[in-house]
Amino acid sequence: MTDEHAPFSAFVAARRRTDTLIVQPRMGFSDPAVMRRGLLAVRAAGVPAVGTVTLDSFTRQGQHDRAALAREADVELNGYALVAMGARRTARMLDGIGGPDFPVQVRHGSPRPERIFRVMLAAGVEATEGGPVSYCLPYSRVPVRESVRAWSRATRLLARQADRGVRCHLETFGGCMLGQLCPPSLLVALSVLECLYFAEHGITSMSASYAQQTCPEQDAEALGALRLLCAEYLPGVDWHVVLYTFMGLYPRSPEGADALLRQSARLAVRTGTERLIVKTVAEAHRIPTIEENVEALRTAHGAARAGPPGTGSPSRARDTEVYEQARTLVDTVLGLAPTVAGALPVAFERGLLDVPYCLHPDNRNEARCALGPDGRLEWCDTGRMPLRAATRRRGPVGLEALLADLEFHRRRLDPVPRPSILGSDP
Repeated sequence: MTDEHAPFSAFVAARRRTDTLIVQPRMGFSDPAVMRRGLLAVRAAGVPAVGTVTLDSFTRQGQHDRAALAREADVELNGYALVAMGARRTARMLDGIGGPDFPVQVRHGSPRPERIFRVMLAAGVEATEGGPVSYCLPYSRVPVRESVRAWSRATRLLARQADRGVRCHLETFGGCMLGQLCPPSLLVALSVLECLYFAEHGITSMSASYAQQTCPEQDAEALGALRLLCAEYLPGVDWHVVLYTFMGLYPRSPEGADALLRQSARLAVRTGTERLIVKTVAEAHRIPTIEENVEALRTAHGAARAGPPGTGSPSRARDTEVYEQARTLVDTVLGLAPTVAGALPVAFERGLLDVPYCLHPDNRNEARCALGPDGRLEWCDTGRMPLRAATRRRGPVGLEALLADLEFHRRRLDPVPRPSILGSDP
């Protein structure tokens, strides 16, 4: 298959050759005219970027009738109602925008994505993301087994597009579980496992994800481990790594939000990561505007250019705890069944995969973690997973400590209010 038939991969490969970080917003608007204006603004931002069409909550949960009613009533949704809009109208919205120098990706959040994928493909978009675990546990109560079956059908649909000369791109969301307070080794393992699941269903162009956490050194170890494990487990697959700017409680102040975004861009460059999903200064308050999304892209691009280039070499990753734990989890799951699709539900049923603080009925929720003094995420209790918990912090994690951990970046980056010499407001 030539690069011409894999536009997303070809775009990433071209920027990789020049060590250029690709930036991407998480942008979605319910009005097709506004969505089109947003994509055009991203394309004209003057930075190497991917366009994004993020879908609304009704569409993510398969409530397409409710999405259609909302649009008919001119109610603003928190994203683009792809299925309700239909392929023809979406194709008109996208007309003349996407191309070899500006690929567009649909981002959705659905545990049952087949209908979304059918409309997306009919509208001319070949790149999307998610996964049978990562878009099931955090966002739904759909059983893992049902999500795995639904994703198998949807992923095969993408793979079959090769018959008409199109190689679809699929990005795992596995490295972003719950956004925060999930130890890097589990994030890396889930990312690799979902990539293996995609490959098992015929996908040959994919990206492995990881979300920035709370310790830059640990994040760098995780990205190195992810890159090394992808190289080991995905021979013959065209893959790259995508980093998400911190997805948990975001700093409230513009200064803090800007600082955290810049740190994620520097982390991406330092580790040779190819693509960065950015956040804006408005994240803690509301849905960002088009202008705020564009400004975030330019800020991240500027921070990336100002930093020293990284090698992207994971040569030392094997010596890290993140790699060892992630490798153990991946190998344990792969030993449960002949296929990844068969192994994933069993892993959660037995607690061999267990996401801390995740309330999905199929997740045992026995594992616990907490932040160490240096910001590293440490296992306090690994439940039934084949891992050892850290011994540096004993006992259960109380509510006060948990809330403090969730507020880590806000406490670190938001300016402390200074008392007025005139006293408090009446």
